[in-house]
Amino acid sequence: MGRGKVVLERIENKISRQVTFSKRRNGLLKKAYELSLLCDAEVALIIFSSHGKLFEFSSIDMNNILQRYRQCCYNTQDANIPEEGSHNLYQEVSRLRAKCETLQRSQRNFLGEDLEPLAFKELEKIEKQLDKTLSQARQRKTQLMFDRMEELRQKEQELEEENKQLKTKLEEVVPRLPAIQGVGDPSKADGYKHSEPLPTLQMGHHQFVYQEQAFDARTNIPGKSNPTPRWLS
Repeated sequence: MGRGKVVLERIENKISRQVTFSKRRNGLLKKAYELSLLCDAEVALIIFSSHGKLFEFSSIDMNNILQRYRQCCYNTQDANIPEEGSHNLYQEVSRLRAKCETLQRSQRNFLGEDLEPLAFKELEKIEKQLDKTLSQARQRKTQLMFDRMEELRQKEQELEEENKQLKTKLEEVVPRLPAIQGVGDPSKADGYKHSEPLPTLQMGHHQFVYQEQAFDARTNIPGKSNPTPRWLS
C-alpha cells in the first residue's frame, strides 16, 4: 500500500506540531547542506519557530549572502530608475541596513542569545572578544580606583598643611593668655601686696556676745550671789 496523501494544514495538537517542526526543520537544513556541497552553491537558510527562536544555515558567511541578496533586490528595483543619485541612495540604505542587522545579531550573541546556530570558530571569536572587553573594563576600573586614591591623598596633604597652620597660630596665641588673665585680678598686679589679711564679716555673732556681756553686768552685783538662770543651766 502506498502512503496516504498528507493534508497540508495547521496541526492543532501542540505536541504533534512541535515534533513535526523539529523533523522537517532538520530535513530542510540537511537538504540545504547537501545542495551547497553537491552543487557548489551559496545557500542561506533562515527559520523562525512559532516561539520566535532562530535557526539558520549558511554555506559561507551569512552576512555576505544577505548583503548580496539585498544588492540584487535593490538593483532589480532600480533598473527602471535612470537617476544615478537615487541608485547610490538605495545602495547606501541597503548597506546601512545590513550593517545594523549584523550589529544587532552580534549584540544578541554577546548577551548569550542565539548561540545554537553558530559554528565553533564563531563561538571562539565571540569568546576572545568578550575576554578582551573584560580585560579593558578591569583596566578602566583599576585606573578609576587609582585616580580616586590620588585625589584622597592630595586632600589628606591639604588637611595636614591646614592643621600645621592652625597649630602655629595657636602656639603664637598661648603665651599671651597669662597676661590677658592677670588684667582683671588685682592680686596679680605689679606692686600690689596685702600687708594685712582682709577683714571678714561675721553676721549675728557680735550681737549675741554683746547681749551676753550686758546680762552679766546686770546680774553681777557686789555682795550678792549670782545664781545662774534655769534656762542657761
